[in-house]
Formats: sequence, structure tokens, C-alpha cells
Amino acid sequence: RQMNNAGGMKALSFGQSKAKLNNETNKQITFADVAGNIEAKNELVDIVDFLKHPKKYFDVGARIPKGVLLTGHPGTGKTLLARAVAGEAGVPFFHLSGSEFVEMFVGVGASRVRDLFDQAKKASPAIIFIDEIDAVGRARGIGHGGGNDEREQTLNQILVEMDGFEPTEKIVIIAATNRADVLDPALTRPGRFDRTVFLDLPDRKDRRAILEIHAHEKPIDESVDLETIAVRTPGFSGADLQSLLNEAAITTAKNNQTTITQTVLLNAIEKVMVGTERASHMNTVDERKIIAYHEAGHALLASLLHHSDPVHKISIIARGNAGGYTLKLPLIEKKLNTRNYFLDELVMTLGGYVAEKLAFGDVTTGPSNDLQVATNLARTMVTKWGMSELLGPVAYAGNGRSMFGGSGVDSRDLSSETEKIIDSEIQSLMKHAETRATELLTTHKTVLDAISNALLDHETLEQAEYDTLLASHGITVKTKES
Repeated sequence: RQMNNAGGMKALSFGQSKAKLNNETNKQITFADVAGNIEAKNELVDIVDFLKHPKKYFDVGARIPKGVLLTGHPGTGKTLLARAVAGEAGVPFFHLSGSEFVEMFVGVGASRVRDLFDQAKKASPAIIFIDEIDAVGRARGIGHGGGNDEREQTLNQILVEMDGFEPTEKIVIIAATNRADVLDPALTRPGRFDRTVFLDLPDRKDRRAILEIHAHEKPIDESVDLETIAVRTPGFSGADLQSLLNEAAITTAKNNQTTITQTVLLNAIEKVMVGTERASHMNTVDERKIIAYHEAGHALLASLLHHSDPVHKISIIARGNAGGYTLKLPLIEKKLNTRNYFLDELVMTLGGYVAEKLAFGDVTTGPSNDLQVATNLARTMVTKWGMSELLGPVAYAGNGRSMFGGSGVDSRDLSSETEKIIDSEIQSLMKHAETRATELLTTHKTVLDAISNALLDHETLEQAEYDTLLASHGITVKTKES
């Protein structure tokens, strides 16, 4: 009797794949809709060519990669690039998340994998896209549940299906993850995921191209300079840039304006980076003075230290969880940084803490986040990057594949003597940074007072105003030439 009702029919569908098939009525995404990632797109061009013209590859004995693994930072366009491959090839595109395989009933995930591959074979040539494959593809044998774990059975079925392809079956599997380090080695070996494509965060040129694509359908004012926006957004992913333009559009509509202006875009950058401006948050007179000295300490040290990045804006207006903020941007975007750069970053990060001690003879809870950031940086320098002269070129940090997750130092792998040395080295780096910060701010106390007073008067100092203030006190402003 139960089999005749909806619940019974639903039970019969447990083993069916939940993959969504993109049909021709949807807007086709092509490589033209994906800015940046030139190398990644080049890696996928032959996949598209194979799906369009498989015969010329078979004639010369070539075997197209069965699987392509897209990996990189969150928001860099892994899913978008997979859709672009399907759009370029003009083939059916089966899309689902790795977590959709797993159910509370044992064997359901494996059944869904079989059903998915059966659907793809019938629609061949086709693309199967599995997003967040680490949900089922984690390395086996390092967690709870052993070989009977439902997730591991699902992974085993994926491995079997990928090995079961005939050379003439025109099916390509594309998977995406930002945790490629935790995937099972059997999944990433040649013959399964033959090719790994890494998507990095966009550089300035790529950010400009991404902004142009997202700005195409928005009413951008003629005065907007997207190059300036690209310069002021280092470290932004493609998703961040899309969010930036969306926030600017929302603000424009809310203010009953018809075009997105440069000012709105610059404010949107700060909203995405720091948080929403809390104009209604009123600090006491003493708190405003403390915040002013705190931010002035960060900014002044950034300008005095040779390896630190120049300041673009200082504000004591609360945003998000921050009572104020100092915006620094690099003159030249680099992939590698030196030990001297990180030593200067430690000094700059402690600038707010030291400035409060110098100005008021006491410290507040304000620098708590600064202390956490500086301590984590010092620990990483010592345990991961081999930047401790005492410990030498040894990496003590974990690789992120521990049983309970995380990539910190596993105390079981260290002797008590080494742990003491690591703690001592971290304290030494922090103490040295505090001493340097104290010396510099004491020597330039007049400039520190001037910056603080300017912030109390105007609440915000843009780069031009700040550079003029520094120049009036004989401090050279950083340029690319210097």
C-alpha cells in the first residue's frame, strides 16, 4: 500500500542521479565570458576541440584526458570555466555538487554515480561537472568509518566508472575543488584526472578585464576609470569583483541615481574589504582620539619602513568590526615576498599597539586583532617558511591532511625542546618588531601627532592629503622609482 503513495515512489528514486542538465534554452557561456585565466583556458581548448572533432584525435592514436581537475582559490571562476567549456563545445553539460552523492542510506551515493554515468553515455558526447569534489573525494583511510563509510563507497564507484570508459566514449569529466591537497591519490593519478588546471587570483590586467565584462550590462558613468579600480583591488577574486560592482549598483539604485560613479565604486571596494560603514556608531571623544593614534601608528610605520606598502587611505569611521582602518596597496604586485618584507609587516602591524602606549601610557582592547595577525605571521615564518635563523630551513607546520583538519603544528611530531625554541623564536620576532616600532614612532612623534590631529579634524585622509602631510614633515613619499 505504501508503494502506491508519493513517499514510496520517492524511495525508489533515491538511487537516481540529481545532476542538472543544461539545455540549449539556457544562455550559453563561452570563453569570451571568462576574463583572465589565459593559461587555464589554453589548457581546456584541446578538450573543446576533441568534443567537436574527435575523429582526428582517434586517427593519430591520441587519447583525450578522461578528467580535468580545476583547482584554485575560491571565487576564481572554476565553475564558470567549466560552463564555458560546455558552451564552446555545444554538448550536454551535467552539473552537480559532490555532496549530492551522499545520503544517509548506505549505497545510495554509488547508485547515483552509476546513474549519472549512464545518463552521460546516452547523451555522448557530454561533459560531467562535479563541483566541490572534495566532499566525496577525500583520501581514504584517514577518517572515521573505515572501508564501509558511505563517502568512501561513493568514491570507489567514481574510480570504477572513470576506469570503465572505452576510448571511443566521448565523455569528459571536469571537477572543481579548492582543496586539491586532500584528494585521494587514486583519483588524481593519470588515467582518471589526467590534467590539473590551476586558477590563480587575477593580476591587475586580468582584474581590469573582469571588471569590463561585469560592467558591460551596468550603466557606468563616463568618468569611471576601471584601471583605478583594478589597481585598488589586489587580492580580489573574480567573485569579489562581481560583488563589488553589484554593491555599487545597489548603492546607486538606493540613492535614486541613474549611473554608477567612481566615488560609489571606491566606497564599494572598502565595503567589500572592510565592511559596511557604521556612520551611526558614535565613539566618545577619548575613543576617537585612541582610534586616531592607533591608525596613525599603522600608517606612519608603513611610510617609514622600506619594505612596507604605501598608504592609500586612513579613516577613523567605523566599518564592519573595525573602529578605523588603514588601506595599504602594493606598488608592484608580487607572488614572492622576502623575510625582510615580513619583518616590516610585523612592525607595521604592531604600530597601533605601540602608538597607543606612546600616546596614552596604556593599551586598550582595540589592537587585539592586530596581535592575532602578527602572532600568526610570526608563527608561519618560523614553522612553515624556514625564516628562523635558529631553527634553520625546517618546516614544522602540518600539510592540512591531519585527521581533524587544519594545517597547524602537530605537537606529536615535535620534541619538547623544539616546541620551546619555536615559542622563543615567535616571542623574539614579536619583541624585535615592538622595539623597532617604538623607536621609529618615538623619533617621529611630531608626525604621529600631526596625522592623529588631521584624522580627528577630517575623519578620513586620502592618499594625496596624507602624502602632502608627510612631505611637510620631510618624509619622502614612496614611488615606484624609489
